[in-house]
Amino acid sequence: MLRNRRRRNPQNPQSGFTLLEAMIAIVILSFGILSLAAVYAQGIQVASMTQLGYIAEKKAEEAVETIFAARDSHLLLWTNIRNATGSGGGNDGVFLVGPQPLLAAGPDGLYGTADDDTKTPDVVIMGPGPDMILGTSDDVVMPLSNMSRTIDIADVSGESGLRQITITITYTVGSMSRQYTLVSFIAQFKVGFHIRGITYSHGRHDGCTRGSRHDVPRFHQG
Repeated sequence: MLRNRRRRNPQNPQSGFTLLEAMIAIVILSFGILSLAAVYAQGIQVASMTQLGYIAEKKAEEAVETIFAARDSHLLLWTNIRNATGSGGGNDGVFLVGPQPLLAAGPDGLYGTADDDTKTPDVVIMGPGPDMILGTSDDVVMPLSNMSRTIDIADVSGESGLRQITITITYTVGSMSRQYTLVSFIAQFKVGFHIRGITYSHGRHDGCTRGSRHDVPRFHQG
């Protein structure tokens, strides 16, 4: 009888999990999942930051190139290649002061001037739309409403006929605000008209300098 009773009532204090052990395991697992989610979100933010930084760099270079093209094609006089003072007239500068939204260029083909197309915000084409043809109205685009561009043009002290162009692109990535700055120089006369030098200009992402060589003309007498 004693043997049968023992068989009917087996007792093993270590068999299975208690409710407390299960809850502890769930909490540990939850912390692991949350850590992975945080790493994933940070990775997405870094990727977005890299993409927007590249776009900011290209938008700054694009603005500089149009200024040089306007100088070379005589679209602008030397007196126009500076910031607007508000005095009006044909001798005033044409580039607006302060941060400006990224818009399509107006009839003058320049960015950051009074005739920018306010009805056409600048975008980046990411790929073709449903028709699978790039360059049509249904293309997939990225709006650049989170970006602004500041064009500052100033005379270089002690250098006749030479100005410094500073393009600053300000943009946001999540809750962070970042800047890309491109500094270049423009001379009164186009390349080849006078002896030209090679000027080292640089782009800067929040204090990080990226150097690039540009054949930027400097005005030399003789």
